[in-house]
Amino acid sequence: MQYNITKKELLELESRYCSYGDTVHYSKEPIIFKRCEGSWLFDIEDRPYLDMQMWYSAVNFGYRNKEIEEAHNRQMATLPQVASQYLHKEKIMLAARIAMETEKRFGKKGRVHFNVGGAQAIEDSLKLIRNFKDGKSLMFAFMGGYHGRTLGATEITSSFRYRRRYGHFANRAAFIPFPYCYRCFYKMERGTCDYYCIKEFERLFESEYYGVIDKKDNEVEYAAFYIEPIQATGGYIVPPPEYFQRLSEILKRYGILLVDDEIQMGFYRTGKLWAIEHFNTRPDVVTFAKSLTNGLNPLSGLWAREELINPEIFPPGSTHSTFSSNPLGAAAGLAVMDYISRNNMEGLVAEKGAYLLSRLKDLQKKHAVIGDVDGLGLAIRVELTETDGITPNRVLTDAIFQEGMKGDIVLNGKRYGLVLDVGGYYKNTFTLAPALTISYEEMDLFIELFGCLLKRCGA
Repeated sequence: MQYNITKKELLELESRYCSYGDTVHYSKEPIIFKRCEGSWLFDIEDRPYLDMQMWYSAVNFGYRNKEIEEAHNRQMATLPQVASQYLHKEKIMLAARIAMETEKRFGKKGRVHFNVGGAQAIEDSLKLIRNFKDGKSLMFAFMGGYHGRTLGATEITSSFRYRRRYGHFANRAAFIPFPYCYRCFYKMERGTCDYYCIKEFERLFESEYYGVIDKKDNEVEYAAFYIEPIQATGGYIVPPPEYFQRLSEILKRYGILLVDDEIQMGFYRTGKLWAIEHFNTRPDVVTFAKSLTNGLNPLSGLWAREELINPEIFPPGSTHSTFSSNPLGAAAGLAVMDYISRNNMEGLVAEKGAYLLSRLKDLQKKHAVIGDVDGLGLAIRVELTETDGITPNRVLTDAIFQEGMKGDIVLNGKRYGLVLDVGGYYKNTFTLAPALTISYEEMDLFIELFGCLLKRCGA
């Protein structure tokens, strides 16, 4: 096979031989990248692109992070491969590390179970819940929630488009409105609503005729509620401060488990190991993936309370993947946990997040099309609207995304690209997830680049 090949030839091969189903052709002119460093991607022509989404928050600690990469490479030289039915030191130490850190935060003993991707961790959690709940298969989940694209995970992901061509695999979740205060489902105002959305959820348990509960003995048909503390693909939506605490009280009252999906928000994206820590809520299960290895090797997992996952109730073979707990991923995961412990991630992320949020709010004052700016830590949303400040502006959002990928923004005589991610209910929200290692100079550069794109696209 010839490897000295032009960009044109590569794109011709891609269009002929690559499935479009396993990737996303959002860019009108696909970019081929050849290297990365820190907060930067470089295309085949060596043009720099400032990455403000970091592989959907899979690379929280920067591309080519030296400490994490070195640990991964040391493992490559000793035990890079071993079947997941066997033990190795790295798996045991990583599971213990995550379990102990989680116990510190929630005051609950638990165990860690590994797999290879976020959706697979969700699938494992569904098995865990159904097993513990004697086969109950109905779940609550949120409108706007995203938990993966495997057949089981799509049943608790609210978007019908992920299911429409495949039919139903199990049981579609009952989808509850997320507390998206900027666009409240109930048309209420945040300052005066007194958590109306929680009260509406609680009403489901008032009568058997609402299809949830048998009032004779208060037996509920639903096994668990799947949440994202900060709704990710839905647009990095931050809920009001007491929401999850109030929700958790209702769930406990009726014996419904709380499953916390931290796949995008875990590992200090919000300034905490788990984003749910911000909301004084203790889940029964936590799923995680992405930045566990800083994107170096696929590894995901879940933590669950001892009662749900001890060997008597969840014995060997309950679920399995050939590459789960693989040594390279486990070594990278340990290096991530070490990196976190050596650096004040909580303080750094809080400070950087506050700075970037303030710069964006200043930019919002200059552009009426920036309807909403909000965030927690370095999970930040910028929602674009018409000049009325509320009507979604998907056209402008897509135009800015496409222009950023051209790599031709000129600042101080240099050309740059800008990598952004688009999310939200109306695909009009930029979900910013920069490297937690991003410098203040790079954040300032982002504001300049984003400002240039707003002007270029007629904002």
